[in-house]
Amino acid sequence: MFANLSLTPVAFAESTLENLPQILKKNKPAVVAIGTLHAIRQPPVELKGTGFVVADGRHIVTNSHVVPRRRDLNAKEEIVVLVGRGNRPDIRRATIIDRDDVHDLALLKIEGTALPRMKLGTGAMIEEGSYVGYTGFPIGAVLGMYPVTHRGIIAAVTPIIIPQRRAQYLDPGMILQPRFDVYQLDATAYPGNSGSAVYDLREGRVQAVINSVKIKGSKEKALTSPTGITYAIPVVYVHKLLAKNGLK
Repeated sequence: MFANLSLTPVAFAESTLENLPQILKKNKPAVVAIGTLHAIRQPPVELKGTGFVVADGRHIVTNSHVVPRRRDLNAKEEIVVLVGRGNRPDIRRATIIDRDDVHDLALLKIEGTALPRMKLGTGAMIEEGSYVGYTGFPIGAVLGMYPVTHRGIIAAVTPIIIPQRRAQYLDPGMILQPRFDVYQLDATAYPGNSGSAVYDLREGRVQAVINSVKIKGSKEKALTSPTGITYAIPVVYVHKLLAKNGLK
């Protein structure tokens, strides 16, 4: 007589996924691409990864490894955020407000009017087996600016080593930094997904930020032979980065 008091695993999965279309309507406008702009380069914009809008609608969170450092940029090359979809996105100049290299996060501020923002989770770790989704630009702008959504589950909570774009950025403090727990996702992501918000499929709140993908062999294999294993930084570290800069 208690059969109707709980959902079966299959029914629970279906009921959770039914929320995704409505969640996408809320979250997709807050998904942006991160890149660099050089007026005389062809093409002038080079995409680096994905980000998402937070706080007052003028701040963007992404991975630190997605945002080039000043010494890695050419003369007159600028960091930009691309807003919208299709072949004519709105290009906004961006300023680096802060970095958290330990947790591979960066906070940017953009020019122009405020954008729709994503709501953040509380920072409490979500359970293994929870369904999640993420939206970003997995293969850049090959087909234009069309954000793509994937879904999966939290497969495990595990320690991780933060990837660095260049070995010289690994200073002694980072090497000695204690490892911290991240989410391992049973979901396929690609290099352009770095910096994407991982949101729960109940309310669409951000629970993590995609940080890295386990690959087979060379980086090129990430596109041709994805492993389906993706890592994401818990949103508690986003909260800390925002609070450090007077935002919430």
